[in-house]
Amino acid sequence: MKNITMIAAVGKNLELGKNNELIWHLKEDMKFFKEQTMGKPIVMGRKTLESLPHLLPGRKHIVLTRQSTNLGEEIQVFHTKEELLEYISTCPEEVMIIGGASIYKEMLPEAHKLVLTEIDAEDKEADAYFPSFNKEEWNQEVLSEHQEGDLHYKHLVYTRKR
Repeated sequence: MKNITMIAAVGKNLELGKNNELIWHLKEDMKFFKEQTMGKPIVMGRKTLESLPHLLPGRKHIVLTRQSTNLGEEIQVFHTKEELLEYISTCPEEVMIIGGASIYKEMLPEAHKLVLTEIDAEDKEADAYFPSFNKEEWNQEVLSEHQEGDLHYKHLVYTRKR
């Protein structure tokens, strides 16, 4: 779908996190994430929702989960990918997939765009990874490059070629 975008910060080996937390906390990247997602629906799994310190202001929260838990009236819940895709097809705006690993894997075939922060570092203790994808199937644009402490990273946009 043309309105599905995935956003993530990944290490050299596509590491996302460990122990249900982000590996890297980069000030400029957090600002970038906020700019990219503000005013848009954000889709996540239940564990990602639980890892947030609070609901993110200015964004509609959507959770894809197999569990039938009540997450509160301010959170829209879908129990199947098909239900979620049907809902997204009615959204005029860009819908941002923000994690975690299983949601990225499930939604990658549907995504039109990937907004990735590629961090020039690795973490051998990571337990969550972004799904591998064939970069030949995507157009790549470097938006910016940053250095925070001893970490170098880039913000990139991959747009599906099809």
